[in-house]
Amino acid sequence: MNFIRRPEMFLFLMAAAMPLSMGVWMALLNNFAIEQAAFTGVEIGILQSLREIPGFLSFGAVLLLVVLREQTLALVSMLLLGLGTAMTGFFPTEIGLYCTTVLMSLGFHYYETMNQSLSLQLFSKEEAPHRLGQMVAIGSFASLMAFGLVWLALDIYGLSMQTVYLLGGGTTVGIALFCWLAFPRMVGKVEQHKKLIIRKRYWLYYALVFMGGARRQIFMVFASFLMVEKFGFSAGEISIMFLVNGALNMFFAPKIGKLIGHWGERKTLTAEYIGLIVVFTAYAVVSDPWIAVGLYIADHLLFSMAIAQKTYLQKIADPKDLASTAGVSFTINHIAAVVLPAAYGLLWIISPAAVFLTGAAMGGVSLVLARMVPENPEPGIEVVRFKRKAVEAQ
Repeated sequence: MNFIRRPEMFLFLMAAAMPLSMGVWMALLNNFAIEQAAFTGVEIGILQSLREIPGFLSFGAVLLLVVLREQTLALVSMLLLGLGTAMTGFFPTEIGLYCTTVLMSLGFHYYETMNQSLSLQLFSKEEAPHRLGQMVAIGSFASLMAFGLVWLALDIYGLSMQTVYLLGGGTTVGIALFCWLAFPRMVGKVEQHKKLIIRKRYWLYYALVFMGGARRQIFMVFASFLMVEKFGFSAGEISIMFLVNGALNMFFAPKIGKLIGHWGERKTLTAEYIGLIVVFTAYAVVSDPWIAVGLYIADHLLFSMAIAQKTYLQKIADPKDLASTAGVSFTINHIAAVVLPAAYGLLWIISPAAVFLTGAAMGGVSLVLARMVPENPEPGIEVVRFKRKAVEAQ
């Protein structure tokens, strides 16, 4: 029983609970919005913007630590995510869908903020890359279960979307309540700051996070859109592609975590961004649908290497700063989410290739930043000192 109540088991269960709601919500969103709430492109655009607002305000999670422990806030956030998802089917109206989306998104983003803080505190620097890779794999497996639930419920058993939303969100709520009752209080080695802190010496981490958020928007919004608009993929074919991505992540994410532990953050991030430049450049010129699928899967796998950003922070940060920096970094990550989709939507009308070529350029900027990460980062050695190396060489 003591093994089950270990901190990593808590994090693993929470990592499984989150995709059960998010997977169901995302799989049903377009059909539910159009068929039940009579949405057009205008309302969908508003909904997606509203969904990103809690991410932009993730720094608010740190301020709540004055009255809530991190573990408690993570659990409350998970409950909000589950409740928002479970309630979605009962409010098939424009305002109703906006409200449940904001509730769900608030839970998701505040959970993710606390999850990053807790995992970097509870996992040692040596085990963190592998453990974080395991959490990605667990989340991928849970996503597969969510997609499977949607298919079985709708196509095999003929259940309503309202019922599927309730099942997905209710399962997340159930896991969160179990974790609340079954696990003892878990705290890191040091008490976290309960105010927002932005430190100059973390600037490289902030820059990496910002560029990662920009890349994420191009991938999430336009890569799958390319599959539908240019190659005519059906919803079923897109779902199969998601399933393949999830299955591959289950297998590769822990191995990527081990690779980060072996290579270090600098080499891993360098490999990620070189791969990103190649993939985005190929997106701009691809004409074969199977090659496009391969690029999509490769792009998705590169996301797992972003674990190296978290372990880089863990190595350079004052342990007291982890919660505050997690909140700040999620806000920085979502700055691009507020601006890029609309701006790139206009650029897409002019030239879809230009969207991906600018994404490749962003990969180039990220590559330069990655080369500034030291081989062995630690407090006081956050950035490669190029000038100092040049002087020493003389």
